[in-house]
Amino acid sequence: MNRRSSLAVVATLGLTLVGCDFEVTNPGPTDDRFLDNPEAHQAMANGAARQLFSALANVAYTTSAVSRELFPSGSTSSFGISARQQRGLLEWDDEHINGPWVDAQQSRYIGESGFTRMGETNPGGTSAYRPAVEAALWAGFANRLLGENWCEATIDAGPIVSREDMLRRAEEWFTTAITAAGSEPSLAEQRTAAIAGRAAVRMHLGDWAGAVSDAGDVPTDFEFSANYESAQQSEYNRTYFAGASEPYRAVTVWNTVYEDYGESGDPRTPWVETGQEGDAAVQMVNNSRVPFFRQEKFAERGADIRLASGLEMRLIEAEQLLRSGNVEGAFAIVNARRTELGLDALDPADATEGWTMFKRERGVEMWLEGRRLGDLYRWNEDGTPGSLHPMETAGDPASYLDSGQDLCYPISKSERESNPTIPNTPTG
Repeated sequence: MNRRSSLAVVATLGLTLVGCDFEVTNPGPTDDRFLDNPEAHQAMANGAARQLFSALANVAYTTSAVSRELFPSGSTSSFGISARQQRGLLEWDDEHINGPWVDAQQSRYIGESGFTRMGETNPGGTSAYRPAVEAALWAGFANRLLGENWCEATIDAGPIVSREDMLRRAEEWFTTAITAAGSEPSLAEQRTAAIAGRAAVRMHLGDWAGAVSDAGDVPTDFEFSANYESAQQSEYNRTYFAGASEPYRAVTVWNTVYEDYGESGDPRTPWVETGQEGDAAVQMVNNSRVPFFRQEKFAERGADIRLASGLEMRLIEAEQLLRSGNVEGAFAIVNARRTELGLDALDPADATEGWTMFKRERGVEMWLEGRRLGDLYRWNEDGTPGSLHPMETAGDPASYLDSGQDLCYPISKSERESNPTIPNTPTG
């Protein structure tokens, strides 16, 4: 096309544009009634799952530092550990704690309201209906995440409720998922996951008979996980990405009990000494950099995190025996797992040493899965015997943890500022 022809085209286009109507009407949010279409139901269940996985990735990473499953290597950036969290403090006005609160609450709401909607709009109701079963299951895990890790919570901009209230909600939603799944073979995995989730919740609520009953229905080789992806940052396994050496070295296995376990050959806590240092000076360690030992449990950005497993169920059974004074029976279960892994059996001299060993063994088995803080909280509340290692004991110089270490998240600042039914600042 020559210059004259080009000018002609431009002129013609200009005249055409002058005659066009550029008024645009914003259609607004998707009409709510479209969600009544059964074709949208699986998408709702998937949305609840996605928000749960996002919340868990953040909680598992942050609490790994607060409970000293990992040691902070200095970074306080978006993929780092804040200065207060480095000391074991989870404070309501820390900007780092808003994200997991929002994600967990969104997962809970989408799952709960989605299940109700599906029951009203699916021709066959919720019985053996995969989207409904999954919506209830994710609602159970979202409520469990809140109940295990938050000191208190709110529901849909309502008043403050206790962590026990959240755990009871989780129990109800797991039961709903179990009932909805029924005996449908294609939903057996979801049903077993709900039973395992309910067992953990009942344990936290002190219903040991119910917990052990549920645990017995879960095979030892069962695993159910939150799925992560490598495609976009919001779907990464945060623990891996923040400590992968490139681009971040924000956490290290150095100066943790798990460093010793990895050296002992325990395959449940693998790590590698990289010869590098943490990516910034950590204020707690004399303003010097710390050695960077990279965790190897999660080997890629898309590494999954277990939500429930048969191995966890065996630990519930062992703890119930320990609580009843049957140390030998408890460690028969613990040592069966250790023997399978080629590790020496544990032989505690008494119940107190048994508790010390058991607390460590549960930490090793469920390392970096976002469950440790809830265990520390309930053991502390129950006044159980046994001790933690100095490197994970609040106030001990070896741990660099503040003596006022927090064992649960507070309600976030954003929730307090937007929820008219609760105080803008904590009153306690």
